[in-house]
Amino acid sequence: MRIYIKYMVSLRCKMMVKEEIEKLGFSHALVQLGTVDILEVISDEKLDILRQRLLHLGLELLDDKKSILIEKIRNAITEMVHTADEQPKENYSEYLSEKLEYDYTYLSNVFSEVNGYTIQHFIILNKIEKVKELLLYNELNLTEIAYKLNYSSVGHLSYQFKKITGLAPSFYKQLKLKRKMNLEDL
Repeated sequence: MRIYIKYMVSLRCKMMVKEEIEKLGFSHALVQLGTVDILEVISDEKLDILRQRLLHLGLELLDDKKSILIEKIRNAITEMVHTADEQPKENYSEYLSEKLEYDYTYLSNVFSEVNGYTIQHFIILNKIEKVKELLLYNELNLTEIAYKLNYSSVGHLSYQFKKITGLAPSFYKQLKLKRKMNLEDL
């Protein structure tokens, strides 16, 4: 049986879900971002217990097909931006269509209808979060970050960063360094 879980977007979430499933005595085959394949049929009673435990962790079981599809789109984007070593070389629309086995126009329409913003905007938000993370690690310069995240130029990355955060990437990095120094003075 496959169940779908909303807000399951990190390795830590996967570990917490795996732990809850084991506590309930289920043998499971696979825990991935947003999905869990359980080898046996789950009674409604145990499913309700799992639902309550997941809610306590800030996660939510999904039931309807649109919600499940939206979560699959979100997880594919999160995986693509945050966990993949390299960004896909093809267009994001082609990547998502191939990965989810749906026409991109359909995916885009459903996503926009439910969320009120586009898949492209969600991708940009995730990429900017990744840029913030990489700036904080201080291992890559802005040119390397732009290349890693498939930006056409550093200028394009900087424009999107400022549009989303209100700050230039260099100013954001300075703020974090200044805050770190202030914390070290305590």
